[in-house]
Amino acid sequence: MTTRLVVVSDTHIPQRARGLSQALWSDIEAADVVIHAGDWIDPVVLDEFEQRSQRLIGVYGNNDGAEMRQRLPLVAHATIEGVRISVVHETGPAAGRELRGDRDFVGTDLLLFGHSHIPWDSVSSAGMRLLNPGSPTDRRRQSACTYLRLSIDAGMIVGTELVVTDRALT
Repeated sequence: MTTRLVVVSDTHIPQRARGLSQALWSDIEAADVVIHAGDWIDPVVLDEFEQRSQRLIGVYGNNDGAEMRQRLPLVAHATIEGVRISVVHETGPAAGRELRGDRDFVGTDLLLFGHSHIPWDSVSSAGMRLLNPGSPTDRRRQSACTYLRLSIDAGMIVGTELVVTDRALT
């Protein structure tokens, strides 16, 4: 059975936007699993994700305060359809990211991370896939705001789509 995931990071609400686009909320509500890789900022955003998601996996980021750090882990692990997933906000500089991933996340098939606001898709020498969804609210040096849709089935990632989204509510 295919499991549909939505992966976001670095929402930075209310610092970068007042809210998320309706398209993203629709995808969140339709997904089997929603993953947020940190820098939520306002606990109200976490509350809304919890209400709108069938299943939510999240971590706190470097800009998240004490309440977020009490409610969320630094690193989350889950197995979905046989795919071993780890979620963390920061992975360090781009150079050497795959090597650090192999060292720090042994046994992980898919490492999801944020922090840079820059989409990333690579595979480590151990075969681990590394993905960053970018940011749906703060494109930084990118041409657009983004998030990811993933499909997982029978131990495999069977679909990956980087979604360009409207810049949320500003």
